[in-house]
Amino acid sequence: MNIQRPLLLAAALSSVLLAACAAPSTNHDGADAGAKPESAALDAAKSDPAPAASAIELPAYVWNLERASDAAGKPIALLQREGKYGLQLSFRDGRVGVSGGCNRAGAAYALAGDKLEIKSFQTTLMACQDQRLMQMDSEIAKQLEGSAQYAIQGEAPQPRLLLTTASGAKLELSGEATAETRYGGPGATAFFEVDAQRRTCPHPLIPNHQCLWVRERKYDANGVALKPEGEWQFLYQEIEGYTHEPGVRNVVRVKKFDIKNPPADASSVAYVLDMVVESELVAPKR
Repeated sequence: MNIQRPLLLAAALSSVLLAACAAPSTNHDGADAGAKPESAALDAAKSDPAPAASAIELPAYVWNLERASDAAGKPIALLQREGKYGLQLSFRDGRVGVSGGCNRAGAAYALAGDKLEIKSFQTTLMACQDQRLMQMDSEIAKQLEGSAQYAIQGEAPQPRLLLTTASGAKLELSGEATAETRYGGPGATAFFEVDAQRRTCPHPLIPNHQCLWVRERKYDANGVALKPEGEWQFLYQEIEGYTHEPGVRNVVRVKKFDIKNPPADASSVAYVLDMVVESELVAPKR
């Protein structure tokens, strides 16, 4: 499985590169029609950067919804980030995804100048006991569907996205670089089966160190799981975005990224959670 073991030292302390290369911040004001004096045209060229820069930036980040207000400037209570409640938008392969509510939702989107056009959302059909999560799903879909004006402000690694929706609502979102942006590439896809319990693994500095116990899984062209062939091994580092729950066996899809110039005592790769494929509650062994 080629799981990295960094010189028997604390590979669990794998470094995360937070610097993300992104285009300069933009303010997507449309250009005025008609001829302009030369000096005015130069000023406009400086203040009106090409919208292509934003098209590059949107997929490079996930966007956390921080505040939302309606057309009258009043806060939209259901969409405020508070404690465990918070929505996140991602833009990939022509689709916008929304997570953080009860269901995961997605819709096709297109950019034109400073306009963001979002089609009808499709969602998973889970029912949650927490009614606020379900209400968040409905409210964000209602606000985002249709044509919105967008502007990206600030600089990497913490840009901000401002959306003015078709209803006149204003949504403020903070950007968080995707793993692809942080590590400078698309990464390779792998599947790990993660045992329900961590196991004691060798560590030169930490007695009784606990590692994830994993083996690689593979699927055929139709997505059918193949019989496991890989051996169980210690994973001497964490999977970014994955929270291990004792007693729960998971199969996860991860992205594997090479780390440029890692510290001598750290792993040369990073594993980032892409999705949980399956979960199973495992009774403790007696």
